[in-house]
Order: sequence, then structure tokens, then C-alpha cells
Amino acid sequence: MSKRTKIMNAIQYVVLIILSLISVFPFFWMIIAATNKSVDVTKGVLTPGTYFLENLKHLMESDLQYFNAFKNSVIIAVVTTTLAMIVSSAAGYAFEVYKNKTRDRIFNLALLSMMVPFAALIVPLFRLFSKFNSIPVLKYIGLNTSGAVIITAIATAFLIFFFRQNTKTFPKELVEASRIDGLGEFGIFTRIYMPTMKSSYAAAIVVTFMTSWNNYLWPLIALQSEEKRTLPLVISAMGSSYTPDYGMMMTAVVIATLPTAILFFIMQKQFVAGMTGSVKG
Repeated sequence: MSKRTKIMNAIQYVVLIILSLISVFPFFWMIIAATNKSVDVTKGVLTPGTYFLENLKHLMESDLQYFNAFKNSVIIAVVTTTLAMIVSSAAGYAFEVYKNKTRDRIFNLALLSMMVPFAALIVPLFRLFSKFNSIPVLKYIGLNTSGAVIITAIATAFLIFFFRQNTKTFPKELVEASRIDGLGEFGIFTRIYMPTMKSSYAAAIVVTFMTSWNNYLWPLIALQSEEKRTLPLVISAMGSSYTPDYGMMMTAVVIATLPTAILFFIMQKQFVAGMTGSVKG
């Protein structure tokens, strides 16, 4: 290895180390801040404190109903992710496997919906879901219900596009062989396609769960009572108070970060494989 190559490699490592430190620092500061008093956080203290349990106690005793919001977020994120995997993967599979003249036109229309900012849909969605409250059959997805947040996220253009692109790597011979053996279309999807595409499902689960967990704008509009609020809404309320308790707020953020961090670290290998289009488990 030449001297020039060694110098270039050293520069690359130095740059990567600096970028890594910059990326990790916010998480490091968040954890440190959760162990300090609010006044120490505002002073920028970067040493661990001994105030974490006090911050946790204040969080539990506050009138923000933080742990009720945590439960709401878990329910919404888990149900949304489960239904999205079923609906969106079935749509992506169908768009790729079943061919007809209007397939690509419908798919292109679905992709066009990605260009519309969600903020432009808030007023139509609000008016639509407000009417559901007066219809007995649809009241469970009306405003101020978890269903109103869930139903808008179970079939997204991105997930359908993601599953269709990954289905291109799915061996079509398995479909034909299964049909010859007498297996129905539902059986092919659930017993052949889903197990084969485990990596794609893992990647989609991570993305969907994190998106649902961090969703703020639509829950802010749809969930109007305090007992229905999710974590992003409660944490936002903490920061908007007249005298924010930053220590308690950082403790709340640390706890809110744990589910997504744990999910990602458990499924990171499958996530990488799924994002690269692998069909191996």
C-alpha cells in the first residue's frame, strides 16, 4: 500500500469518526439530560447526574397522563403495523403477480398520491371522519378514536410500491408450481409468498412502526381528548408549558425512544436485507 493511499484512508477514517460523533451526540445529550435537573439541562451540563429517578417520579405524578399516552401509542403502532403488512403487501403482490390492462394505470395513480403533502389532506380528512361519528357502523373510526389514526396508515403508496418492487425478486415459478399442485391464491400468498419475503416484511415493519410511533400531525387533529393522546402529543405539550421541566421532558423522550430503538436493533439485519430487495429469511 502506497503512502498516498494510507494518508487517504486515514483522512476517510477521521471524517467518518467525526460524522459518527456528530450523529451520536444528540442521543448522548438526551440520556445525560434525563439524569439532571432542569436547571442543569439549560446550563448545558454534559456529565451524568443523579436526578433520573426524581425526573421519572415527576413524570408519573404529572397530570399529562404520560403512561396512558404510551399505551395509546403502543396500541396504535402495533395495530397499524399489523394491518399495513397485510393490506399493503397484498396490494404490492397483486400489482406484480396479476397482470391486466389497467394495472399500471392504477399503480401510477397510487404513486401520484405521494406527491400530495399530507397537510393538504387534513381538512378533507377532518370533514370526512367527523361524519363517521354519527354513523353507528363507522363510529369506531370517527374523530377522537384510535381507528381514525390507524385507518389512514394501513395502505400507503410507499408501502405498496415497496412490496411491489421487492416482489419482482420473488420467484414466479413458485406461484406456478403451487397453482399446479392445487394451492389456492390465498394459500400461495400466506404459505409461500409471506415466508419467502420475511426480510421485506421486516424492513416494512420497522419503517411502518417508527412512522406510526412518531406520527404527530394527524393525531393532533383527530385525537381531541386528553385520554386519547399519543406520546408525540404529550411530549409536545411538555415543551409548550410556561416553565418546561427539561429534565422530566428528556426522561419522557428517552422512554419514548426505547420501543423503536429496541425494534430496530432486533431486526437490523433483516431490515438491511429487506431494503436491498433480498428474499432470503
